[in-house]
Amino acid sequence: MKAGWTIFWFAALSFVVSVGAAQLLVPDVVPIGYSEEAQASWAVLTAFLLRAIELTAAWVAIIALAVILGAWARRRLRGGAL
Repeated sequence: MKAGWTIFWFAALSFVVSVGAAQLLVPDVVPIGYSEEAQASWAVLTAFLLRAIELTAAWVAIIALAVILGAWARRRLRGGAL
């Protein structure tokens, strides 16, 4: 259980850090198709990388939480013995 919580909190922290970095470094970057003015390629690539980290960290946190809750429910249903 401790390893599951460690993975969950690491993924949640990674998510928060990447969201904060995106807001700090590239707050006004949008997909190129929706932009009315030219954007720097480094900003678009940075925004893409940070968004990929956000989505990956969110999925890892969700999966880890689901596994933890499943293990908890299994232990409760079996009367405490695994």
